[in-house]
Amino acid sequence: MSFTQQRPMDSALFSTQPNDPFYMIQALHSEHFQAVEQRIIRQLMQAMIYEEILPYTQAESAHHTVANSQSPHQFTIAGQTTDQQVVQYTCAGKRMISFGRVRLEQIPVTRISADGQQQTARLHEFLNEVLQQVQQGERLQQFRNELEQTLLKDLQSQADTQENLFFSEQRHYDSLEGQIKDGHPYHPCYKSRIGFTLEDNAHYGPEFQQSLYPIWLAVSKEYSRVAFSTSVNDYNAFIQESLGQEQWEQFEQTLQQQQLNINDYDVIPVHPWQWKNKIVSAFYRELASQQIVPLGQGHDAYYAQQSIRTLGNQTRPEAPYLKMALSITNTSTARILAGHTVLNGSLITDWLTQLIQQNETARQLGFVVLRERAGITFNYEKLPEYRQAQTYGSLGTIWRESLHTYLKEGEDGVPFNGLCYVQSNGVPLIDLWIQQYGIEQWTYAMLQATVTPIIHMLYAHGIGMESHGQNIILIHRQGLPVRIALKDFHDGVRFSMAHLTEPELCPDLTPEPESHAKINRNSFIKTDRPEDVRDFSYDAFFFIAATEMCMFLEQHYQLPEESFWKMTADIIHDYQRNHPQHQTRFDCFDLFAETVLIEELTKRRLFGDGELRFKNGLNPLYAYRYSTC
Repeated sequence: MSFTQQRPMDSALFSTQPNDPFYMIQALHSEHFQAVEQRIIRQLMQAMIYEEILPYTQAESAHHTVANSQSPHQFTIAGQTTDQQVVQYTCAGKRMISFGRVRLEQIPVTRISADGQQQTARLHEFLNEVLQQVQQGERLQQFRNELEQTLLKDLQSQADTQENLFFSEQRHYDSLEGQIKDGHPYHPCYKSRIGFTLEDNAHYGPEFQQSLYPIWLAVSKEYSRVAFSTSVNDYNAFIQESLGQEQWEQFEQTLQQQQLNINDYDVIPVHPWQWKNKIVSAFYRELASQQIVPLGQGHDAYYAQQSIRTLGNQTRPEAPYLKMALSITNTSTARILAGHTVLNGSLITDWLTQLIQQNETARQLGFVVLRERAGITFNYEKLPEYRQAQTYGSLGTIWRESLHTYLKEGEDGVPFNGLCYVQSNGVPLIDLWIQQYGIEQWTYAMLQATVTPIIHMLYAHGIGMESHGQNIILIHRQGLPVRIALKDFHDGVRFSMAHLTEPELCPDLTPEPESHAKINRNSFIKTDRPEDVRDFSYDAFFFIAATEMCMFLEQHYQLPEESFWKMTADIIHDYQRNHPQHQTRFDCFDLFAETVLIEELTKRRLFGDGELRFKNGLNPLYAYRYSTC
C-alpha cells in the first residue's frame, strides 16, 4: 500500500509547525514524500552513472518526455535482492553535451523485479539492492544515514505550508538567501545536516526563516588567535564598533562582576546550536578555569543563509555576515572552521581586493569580493593532542562584508543557484526577466557578468576560484545581470606560486596542519600544477553552476546547450582578443582543453579520501576551441 493510498489521518493530529512531530507525520503521507525521495534517487543514480561506480546500460528510449531532447535514452542499473534475484532500476534521460553529464527526467525511477513486475523505486530498496554491491559496513551505513536524513530534512522544508511564490518584495537578496530550498544540484546528500534533529532543522534551517541570536563568549587571549583585514586597525575595536557601545559595555560589566578584565580577552560570537550542543562539552575545562567566559546573547537578530553556518544581520543588513563553526555535516562535509582558514580569510580577500583595485580591466568589470574583515579561532595547539582532535575547528568565526555595502542605486542581488529555482506554481523565479529581455539577451548578459571576472582572475593573475552557485551573487538592475559579487575565500582559492603574475603580492598564509591534510586531501590552496588551478575553477563553476544553468535554460526555455556554450566560448575568445598580453596564460590555463578533471563527489563518499578521486570530464568548450569570429 502506498503512502497516498492510506486512510486519511485524524484531523486532530494535523499541524502547520515544522518542529511538531505530527507535522512530519503529515509530510510522510503527502505528495511531497515521493517527490523528495525520487529526487534523491535520481541524483544518486545520475552520479553513479556519471562517476561509473557500477556498470549501467544506455539504450535508445522509444518513449520520452525530455523537452527539446535530441537523443533520449533509457538508463538502467542492475541490483540484487537478498535472495540473489536480479532487479533493475531504470529511468529515461539524456546524455548531455555539458561534460557528458547524465540528466534523468523528472519522473519516478522504476524498479523492475526478476519476474518483470514494475513499481516506483524506493530509496531503502535502492540502497540495499544497488549500493551494497560496491560498499558495505560502516561506510555504507554512514552514507545511508546522510541520504535518509536528506530525505527527512528536505521533506520537512518542502512540505512547509508557506506558498513559495516570490512577489516583488520577496525578490531581494536577503529574502532569496533564506527561501531558495533546492540545495546542491549534483550531490545526493544535499540536505543531510547530520547533527541537527528535525526540531533543530526547523529552528536553524534557512528555509524556515527564524530569527537567530548568537551567543557571545570571551576567550582568553592566551587561548585565542585573531586576524583582521587592513581595513581594521584593532580586533576588539572592530568588535566594539560592530556590537555598539551599549552591548560592549554590558559585556565588559559581565566580566567585571567576575573580577575579570575585558582587555585580557577576545570576544567571539557562537552559533546558538553550537553553544548548546558542542561548546560546553568540548571546552568545559576552559569554562571552569574562566579561559572561556559566557557573555550572553547578542541584541541583533540574524537569519541563516543557504550555507546554514553563515548568518545575515536582520537588524542591520549592512553589518557584516557571521560565518561560524558548526559541528554538523552537510553535503558530506563537516561544517567546522579550521583554524588556519580563519586566519587566512582576511589575508586572501585583502589580496584579491588589492589585485582587483589595481587592475583597470577588473575595475571596468565592476565585480567585487566580499572581504573577510576579521576572524578569530580558538588556539587548539594549547590543548593536549587528544583534545585537539576532539575540539578541532569547533570554535571560530569570520566576519564577512555585507553585499549591501556594495550595491549601487537600482541594483539588487540573487544567489547564482537561485536562478534555477522553480516556484510552487511551476514558474521559474527568473521568468519575468526572461520575458522582459528575451532568452538570448538575458543569458548572454548573465554569462558576460559571471564568466569574465572568473577567467580574468585566472588569466590576468593566475588564481583559480571556487565559484560555485552559493558563492556567486549575481547583481542585476531590474533583472538584467550587470556584475557579480564573489564570497567565501578563506579556503576557496588555488594558485601556483610559479604562475602568479605578481607573486610578491601574495600573502604569507598560515599553513594547514598535517592532521587537516590527512582527513581532507582535496582541500589545498597551493599547488605546483597549473592544471590544478584551472580545474579548480572548472569543477565549481563550469561543471556545477554553469552546467545546471545550461540544462535549466534548455528545459524551461528551449535554449540549446550548444547555444549556451557557444556564448560562453565567445565571451572567453573576446577576452583573449582584447588581452593578448596574457597569451602564455591562455595556453597554460587552457579553458578549451578536450577534457578537464572533475571531482567525483559520490565516489568520495562511498570509498573515502584515501586517494584523490577525479575523472576526466568532456569539456563542452572544446568544440569552440578556435574562434569563428
